Amino acid sequence: MARVLSLKSNSGTITEIQTNLLICGAYEDKEIADQLPDLGADLKNSLLAACEIEGFKGKSGKQVMVYGNDKVKRLAIFGLGASDKYTIDSIRDLGARITANGNAHKTSEITVHLNSLGATTDEQVQALGEGLLLANYEFLDYKSDVKDAHTLEAIEAWGSVDEDALKRAQSLVDGVFLARDVSNHPANIATPEYLAKEAVTIGEYDNMETTVIDVSKFEEMGMGAFYGVARGATTPAKLILMNYSGGPKDQAPFALVGKGLTFDSGGISLKPGAKMDEMKFDMCGGATVLGVMKAVGLLQPNINVIAAVGASENMPDGDAQRPGDVVKAYNGKTIEILNTDAEGRLVLADVLSYIADQYKPQGMLDFATLTGAVVIALGHKASGIMGNSPEIVQQVKDAADATGEKVWELPLWPEYSDDIKSKIADVKNLGEGRTAGTIAAGAFLKEFVGDTPWCHLDIAGSAWGAKKPSYLPAYGATGVAVRLVYYLLENRIK
Repeated sequence: MARVLSLKSNSGTITEIQTNLLICGAYEDKEIADQLPDLGADLKNSLLAACEIEGFKGKSGKQVMVYGNDKVKRLAIFGLGASDKYTIDSIRDLGARITANGNAHKTSEITVHLNSLGATTDEQVQALGEGLLLANYEFLDYKSDVKDAHTLEAIEAWGSVDEDALKRAQSLVDGVFLARDVSNHPANIATPEYLAKEAVTIGEYDNMETTVIDVSKFEEMGMGAFYGVARGATTPAKLILMNYSGGPKDQAPFALVGKGLTFDSGGISLKPGAKMDEMKFDMCGGATVLGVMKAVGLLQPNINVIAAVGASENMPDGDAQRPGDVVKAYNGKTIEILNTDAEGRLVLADVLSYIADQYKPQGMLDFATLTGAVVIALGHKASGIMGNSPEIVQQVKDAADATGEKVWELPLWPEYSDDIKSKIADVKNLGEGRTAGTIAAGAFLKEFVGDTPWCHLDIAGSAWGAKKPSYLPAYGATGVAVRLVYYLLENRIK
């Protein structure tokens, strides 16, 4: 993939700028001439003349570019729209469009004028940095010809800015990129062992420790549900644990749990062949956890976090579990398997109950590409959320608003728990027919979290295939919820 290799600030005199492309901005409800940086009369008049010819008024999505001089070779002005409607996510989106413009002009470096782009606070600068960096992602690892790859390598942010804002943007994007990378790799590369190695690398950060438990230990640990999924695969499953101790020793950790099905054939309940290749993305929940923990390792927040990924394939081997089988989960509950393609919730059942029991977290989030039903309900625009804790659910919503990563709460009323009751076991791994499939999966997971405050994020629609906002990639995984979760951890969890 191509990445912006350098994002740096410069607070020198504006007349010292030397760049291939300088980007400035203008609101549509203010005089354009008053908003331009003072780069000399020639450049300013040239740009104003171009704005007049093109009818540029500062409308969002519009831009004008002129050729400059030996110091500023090109100068572009981007419309910011109405000043009272210019939000943090507008800034993030603008950053993405600026990066796209730089790559379209085949330049290796650009300069952005922060003040005229409405990025004056640390929050605004961070959002702009996120958009600039996120939009430069490409996944080209398996291309033999990359002549059309992005050219942008460096961005200079001109203006008075705290370097920490740019560092936060870079670190969060590094986490997002890791989540995208491991999700986009094919299943013959991104195996459970591959995910475990990525976690071990993350474990090298300060205050971080990684432990990997092999499938051979699952039965003696009491993880019958996870083992039932894993037994049909020749690639050994792994339980990956990452423990970050950045907070006080007496502070209970916050828990993150990810579904890491590196390929999901459906098992004995085999999926249709059409688009089965996309089931390499069934580990995007685990990828989110890896991405968050990389950002945590880079930024070193003053919190404690325990993160877990249940990594396995779901394959129709001769030893695979069958519809009708009954397994016992870590917390002692028995599960009737009605469909082996409802396997992610089985993996999560054991991992959630194990983390709740062993680490006593103050709160817990899980991430899973769990149901096609959530795509029917919400499309590729938002993640479905539900939980047993109004407080945690609200924290997720607040983090979503702050980061532009949309979520929508679904109910988890007691009546939905009736839908997963089994006639021969404690629960079954399906609800009632095709109705309320996403909620039934959430009601199932609720059986395995105990009293731990918990929220479930079904990211089946948001983890890949989304085309908007503009800072999402044209193909593949989005790295959904990495920025959202880090915001929640740093700003909400005490």
